[in-house]
Amino acid sequence: MEKKQFQAESKRLLEMMINSIYTQREIFLRELISNASDAIDKIYYRALTDDNLVFDKESYFIKVTADKTNRTLIIRDTGIGMTKEDLENNLGIIAKSGSLAFKKENESKDGHDIIGQFGVGFYSAFMVADVVTVISKALNSDTAYKWESDGADGYTIEPYEKDTVGTEVILKIKENSEDESFDEFLDEYRLKAIIKKYSDFIRYPIKMDISGKRLKEGSENEFEDYQEEQHVNSMIPIWRKNKKELTTEDYEKFYVEKHYGFDKPLKHIHVSADGAVVYQAILFIPENIPFDYYSKEYEKGLELYANGVLIMNKCADLLPDYFSFVKGMVDSESLSLNISREMLQHDRQLKLIAKNIESKIKSQLQSLLKDEREKYEQFYQSFGRQLKFGVYSDYGSHKDVLQDLLMFYSSKEKKLVTLDEYVSRMPEDQKYIYYASGGSNERIEKLPQTELVSDKGFEILYFTDDIDEFAIKMIMKYKEKEFKSVSSSDLGIEAEENQDQTDAEKNENKELFDYMTNLLSSKGTKVKASKRLKTHPVCFSTDGDVTIEMEKILNAMPNNPNVKADKVLEINIHHDVFQSLKDAFEKDKEKLNLYTALLYNQALLIEGLPLQDPVEFTNDICKIMV
Repeated sequence: MEKKQFQAESKRLLEMMINSIYTQREIFLRELISNASDAIDKIYYRALTDDNLVFDKESYFIKVTADKTNRTLIIRDTGIGMTKEDLENNLGIIAKSGSLAFKKENESKDGHDIIGQFGVGFYSAFMVADVVTVISKALNSDTAYKWESDGADGYTIEPYEKDTVGTEVILKIKENSEDESFDEFLDEYRLKAIIKKYSDFIRYPIKMDISGKRLKEGSENEFEDYQEEQHVNSMIPIWRKNKKELTTEDYEKFYVEKHYGFDKPLKHIHVSADGAVVYQAILFIPENIPFDYYSKEYEKGLELYANGVLIMNKCADLLPDYFSFVKGMVDSESLSLNISREMLQHDRQLKLIAKNIESKIKSQLQSLLKDEREKYEQFYQSFGRQLKFGVYSDYGSHKDVLQDLLMFYSSKEKKLVTLDEYVSRMPEDQKYIYYASGGSNERIEKLPQTELVSDKGFEILYFTDDIDEFAIKMIMKYKEKEFKSVSSSDLGIEAEENQDQTDAEKNENKELFDYMTNLLSSKGTKVKASKRLKTHPVCFSTDGDVTIEMEKILNAMPNNPNVKADKVLEINIHHDVFQSLKDAFEKDKEKLNLYTALLYNQALLIEGLPLQDPVEFTNDICKIMV
């Protein structure tokens, strides 16, 4: 029997496909099952135009059989089979696909689609097998043929006795070596797991003989081993079922089965899209944040299927980073895959699906915010921080998508509110959206800087996340209203609040404040009379874009330059402390120096900033006590 050479150019090509195109050895089973499914599909297509051929779906299946003794794995189908010419052309020429040719001849006949298009998937079998044998009998053919190859050296074809139409692919599994074990591909439970992972939604039954134990008939305590043929794939995926027939429990069960999380999904989204791109998707908004969500180990992405065959476990391109908490899957017939079916070509279809998914997620979150506020707040406690990161990232390019989903604690409402709700309540004379930053709501409540804004009756948003101010800087304006920190040196309301402060008073205190500013020059801090303080003696305000909270956050980052906010020490000239400052300025400059240092450190403590010299601060306190 003559051994024929592959028409592909060299042994190097086959080695490249086996060792480079596929990243996981278990993929071979997905490829061979997909080929078997294609073979059955071809009979289905043929039946559409051949009145003598009746397609009875119950008669078609794929059978996977492992023989540990002989180290063989057999994948058998009841599909259309192959003639000698088919074997020669489709298996003898690497990268020639019979499925692609068949698909072109039978386009647009039905909703079915042929999976295999590239003709290289079959050769993935050589990753796990020393010898690959294909025995096939074509539909309406009297003769079966056996194709056999031990790799790049070539193949043989000879007639073979086979009674039924269809194909058997027989793999002689490699022996184990010191570095690699191939026994897993003969273990029925491992094979079943691979089938469930990649081929669970192939539209035809995939059968296996599954072992088990049972009580012997007539015995109460003696067991016997047995094997039973079982369907190991689900066949009809939940996403192809009518939404009206599915319950919340069905979706929750799917969420658990796919190991999307240990919690219950807060909400699900079921999409069936027709149009420029056809796809189905089931998306879940989790209830709880994964333990590793904000770590580098966390992988975003949706499961991606092509016609029910799993292509990628985590397709990151389908989700923007700010919606990376979403779990689920997408199945499409419109995707352009590379030859290994493990990666996507970055094409128009993928981008369209990703854009549509983004829109669906945003709509669902808006609906949740509007109709199920308690659930939305539960979601926001877990993932609101990620939305704010999304606003900040890429120089604020996503702010229009996300800003209406943001929530912050309100000084008036004593609960989370949206920016829209805040603006809708603003008095006519309020120019800005006011906010205050701090480590907690309780701490912000006590900030001296909030006094003037609160006395005016204006609502203040509390920023307690380190990302909050950075995100707001990217938004800049919401519904034409600018954001303003209560620590800003210009609140836009001071003038009317201090009309009684005459120019004479300002001039009277100028020398004092100039003197104190000079004392604090090494710290880069100016001193001025406060227009915002009511009961507190002192506080910091800031000039410029960097606030004190931003300074703390930036300086806590590794390898970050020493960022400083442009601080202004504000003194309440209506407080008793100010009279002490005036007296010291006139009579005792040493005491004024002491007071200035104490007030500066007091302002640092209010802001939660570290004291430059705690020992000196305690000594200063002792000085005023004696």
